[in-house]
Amino acid sequence: MTRFRTALAPLAIALAGFTAVPQPVWAAPPRPVPAAQEQQQSVTTAASACAPTVRGTATNARLTSLFTNYGNDNSRLDDWTGADGTYSLRLPSGKELWVFSDTFLGQVNPDGSRPPVVEEGGTTVFLNNSFAVERNGRLSTIHDGTPAKPTAVMPPRDGKHWFWAGDATLAGGMVEVTYQEYERFGTGAWDWRWHRNVVARFAPGRLERPISVHDLPSGHGVAWASGILKDGGYTYVYGVEDLGSPKYMHVARVRGQSLLGRWEYLKADGTWSANEADSARIMSGVANEYSVSRVGDGYVLITHDTTEVLSPNIVAYSACSPAGPFTGKQHVYTTPETSGNVFTYNAHAHPEIDGPGLVVSYNVNSFVNTDHYRDVTIYRPRFLDVTFG
Repeated sequence: MTRFRTALAPLAIALAGFTAVPQPVWAAPPRPVPAAQEQQQSVTTAASACAPTVRGTATNARLTSLFTNYGNDNSRLDDWTGADGTYSLRLPSGKELWVFSDTFLGQVNPDGSRPPVVEEGGTTVFLNNSFAVERNGRLSTIHDGTPAKPTAVMPPRDGKHWFWAGDATLAGGMVEVTYQEYERFGTGAWDWRWHRNVVARFAPGRLERPISVHDLPSGHGVAWASGILKDGGYTYVYGVEDLGSPKYMHVARVRGQSLLGRWEYLKADGTWSANEADSARIMSGVANEYSVSRVGDGYVLITHDTTEVLSPNIVAYSACSPAGPFTGKQHVYTTPETSGNVFTYNAHAHPEIDGPGLVVSYNVNSFVNTDHYRDVTIYRPRFLDVTFG
């Protein structure tokens, strides 16, 4: 049951309005949408004055090949073979840190399948979070534990809890990674729920385990881990209030570099409050993971389109401010993997990675757990170059 729960748990988060899956149970009841927010949502088709136009989207061959080749490399038993989440951060050394949630480690069979998990007599290890570090076009896997018995870099407090990763940032030379803790509350396959938000601090030279873990605001049902943007002396933190369908965007900010500072929350009237209860539903239609990036004179929000059930479409919105309003919905890409049991989710940008435009990743998954073992290519990120005119 544990493997079933961990391997398929992201389904309930990725699904928007799929009635066969119970929705997450939040710490606070849904809040009404103020009239000002209703008006903002109704005008999301109007383009922002700062809107860059999506000119084209193409596969990022370098990153796609990098992770494909690394995932198929059988030189070590404790190396990455697939994962989701796929956040990234440029380290002070120039290395690229890749932050993953559910992760497969092990080796790949000659036919492109995965061996069973260790508990079933195989060699595949499944962790709820991990890192990979890229330098000069080469990847290495980072986990805690030992090569013979790997464990997650962000360890759970017990067998009923686990952490999925969010976006990351640098503060005073330290790596700060947001995590969402989930907990099991029953024996059913879907008896689990979001519990709280935390930030873990890592030394760039010792990423196997956090130096410290700190609580983040968690009292009002917003997962503050969807995206992070540094702009104008603030660190903006983007969250999601996930009601299954709809999912609502929330925005907070902290002055300076560290997430351990004093948080402010964007209200419905566009002002900021120190009270998390004032955090407004800025717009609907975002996924659990999305991004806001500076592009030219404006800001671009990249997300999977959750206004459609199990949508294969990645879309962009734009704004003149990192706090929105985000308008002018544009189609970015239709994921070709979406078919039958396979679906895609949680697209977001990696603005620190060089490319002709924004580098965007998205995740691939399957409703059928055995697919992850039959075909290693399913549970791996894909990468795009999105250019703007």
